[in-house]
Amino acid sequence: MTNSQRSAKSVRPTLPTLVSPEGWTPDLRRWGKPHYLAIVEAIADDIRTGRLAVAERLPPQRVLAERLDLNFTTVARGYVEAQRRGLVEARVGQGTFVAEPALRVTQPRAAPERRHGPVDFTMNLPPEPDDPALLERMRGGLASVSKNLANLLRYQGFGGTPDDKDAAVEWLRRRGLDAPRDRLLICPGAHAALGAVMSLVAQPGDTICCEALTYPGARALAAHLNLRLVGLPMDGEGIDAAAFAATCTRHAPKALYLNPTLQNPTTITISPERREAIVTVARRYNVAIIEDDAYGFVPMIPVTSFYRLAPEITYHVAGLAKCLGAGLRLAYMLAPSARAALQLTSALRASTVMASPITTALATRWINDGTAEAILAFVRSESRVRQGIAAGMLGRHGVTADPAGFHLWLSLPEGWTRSAFASQARAAGIGAVASDAFLAAGEAPEAVRICLGGLAGRAEITQSLEVLAHALSHSPELASAYI
Repeated sequence: MTNSQRSAKSVRPTLPTLVSPEGWTPDLRRWGKPHYLAIVEAIADDIRTGRLAVAERLPPQRVLAERLDLNFTTVARGYVEAQRRGLVEARVGQGTFVAEPALRVTQPRAAPERRHGPVDFTMNLPPEPDDPALLERMRGGLASVSKNLANLLRYQGFGGTPDDKDAAVEWLRRRGLDAPRDRLLICPGAHAALGAVMSLVAQPGDTICCEALTYPGARALAAHLNLRLVGLPMDGEGIDAAAFAATCTRHAPKALYLNPTLQNPTTITISPERREAIVTVARRYNVAIIEDDAYGFVPMIPVTSFYRLAPEITYHVAGLAKCLGAGLRLAYMLAPSARAALQLTSALRASTVMASPITTALATRWINDGTAEAILAFVRSESRVRQGIAAGMLGRHGVTADPAGFHLWLSLPEGWTRSAFASQARAAGIGAVASDAFLAAGEAPEAVRICLGGLAGRAEITQSLEVLAHALSHSPELASAYI
């Protein structure tokens, strides 16, 4: 060996020693931070030094928790934060892997297409399409609509153009509804439609019946209109028809508000037999039915709607938020008569002027060219996958869910209160809605609603549900150990 070769050898840098990621055990004391943040710093440092290589699998969270003598949720929180920073990526059913350098971020990114990190399970949104071909198809519809932008920026007559009504009729036909055009209104969202109906059928101080646990928006509207809500007891088939009849005798309600399919929050779908019984009572006591059919399109095989059973007393509201997207702010409403439709038109015009012509035209385009059906097919398919993930994670913990839906109702095990659970979830950066938000009658059960849609992908949902499942398998005191 020559002197120059010896010299070159002496200055060659020492390469870092690679560790087996499955055996990765960081020293958290050197970072002087809370343990979950120290885990993130250790991952980042070992990636920089080459001790962790791209695409290598990190230890399972439970394994690392035992190795470091930490609470599982502390490690899970660290992995979630590392994913938010783009250091690692979670793969459903496979584990957590060191991410490609392109995914790593040193500063917050603006408007990410996918959420990285803890999941907010509070907003009940459908899963957002992530298929490039479908997204391009959706954008194509928007581009086509924009060609008529000048006209769409003008005031329009309330209730929709003939073309918009034709599309609405076609959409409702898929729900098994024959929509008479003189009873059909295109409204600026389901919330506005429900408020108009309540203001039409009842006066301040009047009573409206609803489920004992009901949609918070209905509670807010009733309070705004100074209406009294009377919650009716429920079982697995829906509200108790006998209790409804007794309430009619006692309180003479003006209407019955129902969210009858994949009910928010309990996920219950009122059975066909119970629907018939409810209609019988409503007719006997001359009570209007307000059918909030937000999730009616989601099941592959729809249940017969109240409007089809009793069109002469039913106000049917078919919002597009839960099947196509909340940003459309659009709903198709069927009134029980042409006269009622005219009265609703006056009420809605006074309060909202009109539905957005731009989003109305976009919905019409999507319905006519099949894009709406493609979005709905994605929502159905993805919801089933996510419900399967949730069943695997939470199935033994008192979950009520429908495979077709994208939310679930979690009854908490003994020892847990809804406030304690929501607080623990919040500490891990995970949102859940306690039962108090839905209460119309009785005492709030120890339960929470968890939503599986929105921005998050399957990996983020799996990771967050794993944190919740681990917390539920321990007492609240043990689950709170974020050291």
